[in-house]
Amino acid sequence: MYKIATLNSISQKGLALFSDKYELTNETSTASGILVRSAGLHDMEFGGGLLAIARAGAGFNNIPIPKCSEEGVVVFNTPGANANAVKELVISSLIIASRNIPGAIEWAKTIRQNVFEEVEKNKKMFVGEEIRRKTLGVIGLGYIGVMVANAAEGLGMKVVGYDPYISLKNAHDLSASVRVYETLQAMLPHCDFVTVHVPANDETAGMIDYGLINAMKNRAVLLNFSRDKLVNMDDLKKALNERKLRMYITDFPTDELIGVGGTILIPHLGASTKESEENCAIMAAEQMIDYLENGNITNSVNYPAINIGDKKNGVRVVILHRNVPAMLSKITSALSGTNIDNLINKSRGDYACTAMDLDDFDPKKVNGALDIEGIIKIRFIE
Repeated sequence: MYKIATLNSISQKGLALFSDKYELTNETSTASGILVRSAGLHDMEFGGGLLAIARAGAGFNNIPIPKCSEEGVVVFNTPGANANAVKELVISSLIIASRNIPGAIEWAKTIRQNVFEEVEKNKKMFVGEEIRRKTLGVIGLGYIGVMVANAAEGLGMKVVGYDPYISLKNAHDLSASVRVYETLQAMLPHCDFVTVHVPANDETAGMIDYGLINAMKNRAVLLNFSRDKLVNMDDLKKALNERKLRMYITDFPTDELIGVGGTILIPHLGASTKESEENCAIMAAEQMIDYLENGNITNSVNYPAINIGDKKNGVRVVILHRNVPAMLSKITSALSGTNIDNLINKSRGDYACTAMDLDDFDPKKVNGALDIEGIIKIRFIE
């Protein structure tokens, strides 16, 4: 039986997918798998039996990826499962920014009498602009970025984009009329609005600096629904103070932004919809189950995608190892004399996975034969 530890609140629609082969628990030290949303795992000591962590969401900066890779723990996320929820919040923020909706609502709360007269006399303070025919620049054309781009175009905006790593699928899904630029410096001068949808990592930290903000149209609006660390906060505040940037809207409030004029701070609501939480939980559970029962890896952030199909007869061996020369030949040579019915090998960066089905399985023989430098973890699925 597999023990699955749940951190945070995971939708019952996802938890219901675990059959009687599984036991749900709050104890992580004995867990085979961990389901998590936002809880931080960087200081957690993993039990020796931990095989996988599934993040019910797209971001995974709360999980120690290098540590997991070195310990043979496959980490999954759920890209696209919350994309529609984030897209809707981004689109609403474009309109909020253009019409000064928050300011108007706050002013309306101050009216004490003669409501009609006060409204008609003062509504001119909140004259805004329409987003139709304005240009939106989308940085990052993944699941969310493509959905935002297509939705904005449907509202009459001109949309341009930038993503040097755009996948074939996302390029296919993107509206044909969205112009994709090769550099940000070429795209940004056309933009009335810029929205950021890239992963937060060492490469992207602080990528939105004063130079990029200065390249936008004067008095542009910047939206950040990815992560706060993507934006250089000192440069952002400088651009707001100089009124180079008209407004900054983010789903990630920070201490530095409290009380700063020209900002709208949303309390991390991007994926906070019933539908999004259900989608993420279902996707995370399905990926966890498929790996534990079949050894298949889908949407891992640290190991390669592999699909060797559903396990049937015999024993399936799943080997997580370093991506070094001749590893596959060492593995197959070590198992000479054992009938390998099916085999798949994939690599990703420094790590790789080899999965195979064995007809005649002798655990003592196989375990001993696979004592090879570079192998991180071996699983037998019977």
